[in-house]
Amino acid sequence: MPFRTRSSSSFAHALQKLRPTTTTTASSAASPPLHLQIRPISSLKVEWRKDPKLDEAIENDKRYNLCARVVKEVLNEPGQVIPLRYLEKRRDRMRLKFTVRTFLDRNPGLFDTYYDRVRPKSDLVPFLRASDRLRGFLEEEERIHGANELLIVSKLCKLLMMSKDKVISADKLVHVKREFGFPNDFMVNLVPRHSRYFRLVGSPGEGKSFLELVSYEAEWAKSVIEKRAEEEARLTGIQVRPNFNVKLPPGFFLKKEMREWTRDWLELDYISPYEEVSHLDQASPEMEKRTVGVFHELLSLSLLKRIPVPILGKFTEDCRFSNAFSTVFTRHSGIFYMSLKGNIETAMLREAYKDGVLIDRDPLLEIKDKFVELVEMGWRERRERVRTRKEEFEKDIEMMATGNIRTH
Repeated sequence: MPFRTRSSSSFAHALQKLRPTTTTTASSAASPPLHLQIRPISSLKVEWRKDPKLDEAIENDKRYNLCARVVKEVLNEPGQVIPLRYLEKRRDRMRLKFTVRTFLDRNPGLFDTYYDRVRPKSDLVPFLRASDRLRGFLEEEERIHGANELLIVSKLCKLLMMSKDKVISADKLVHVKREFGFPNDFMVNLVPRHSRYFRLVGSPGEGKSFLELVSYEAEWAKSVIEKRAEEEARLTGIQVRPNFNVKLPPGFFLKKEMREWTRDWLELDYISPYEEVSHLDQASPEMEKRTVGVFHELLSLSLLKRIPVPILGKFTEDCRFSNAFSTVFTRHSGIFYMSLKGNIETAMLREAYKDGVLIDRDPLLEIKDKFVELVEMGWRERRERVRTRKEEFEKDIEMMATGNIRTH
């Protein structure tokens, strides 16, 4: 059966002669399905290639992510205050390569410093607490979460709907909240408000709590790819078969065997990540198609359309991934990119980026935008202070030089 990929890369041109037409007609839709004989997946290998533009997208976020880790460390403390020396001892955990005082100097506006006693009658020591600016950001964050609550609920439902038993460990969901944009307190605040969809069994934090799906919403059981095909059919009036966009960067070519395998694999029917697949052989091309579909959907649900591979690995049992699931990202390099930036494997969705810039923006990314504004305001103030000090120093040197000349 034909399909549409809309890819314009060198890979698309290489496959062009091997592909059928891009849309279905009445006669072709009525024809019997193809029965393809596809080579075993285990024999296929694709060499990893660096994509500098996608790596740059991760690199550009490093400084903001560091600020976010330090802020999280302080806000997680009782009363949201911490002695500076205690925070200094956690530098390794925060992956902070310089002292906390240096961090504060480089990133002003996040915290206020004040003096207090750790214990009664002990000496006064510096403490950190959230600045008024940071408090303002936290209020904005809460507002944005509230305005997008239904989106958050749908994401949570979708994760449960993709799992084999429609249930996932609550602690696991808490661990991945940052990737999907869930509020910090979603398990104790948001979940109870939506008992129509969820049931929490046990207590989060004890390792034996689970979130169960209560109501299966058919409208939410449609993947990004299925919705895209429906929208295209609506706009063109032509039935479009759901399938993956395949686009490789210029200069990236696949060997003939892999090119032919990919052609045949794309011919297989798309399998929704929300379908029941217990009948599929784990090593079959069909299961590979379903696995790629699940990863595509997980990355599509994420804020930045990228997720560290170890975090995706937490869904191995829930979503029936094989233990070698990460090979999917290099084998399907036209759909995903595996970044090794920062010594962490990160799976990225190629179609969500253009020239290394995220174009498929989640509404919850407004929170990140607000945080970036907060951090950059402090950077501008620091640059202005440094510039002022430099001008004053140069003026002092000039006055001293003028005074020496007059003396002589």
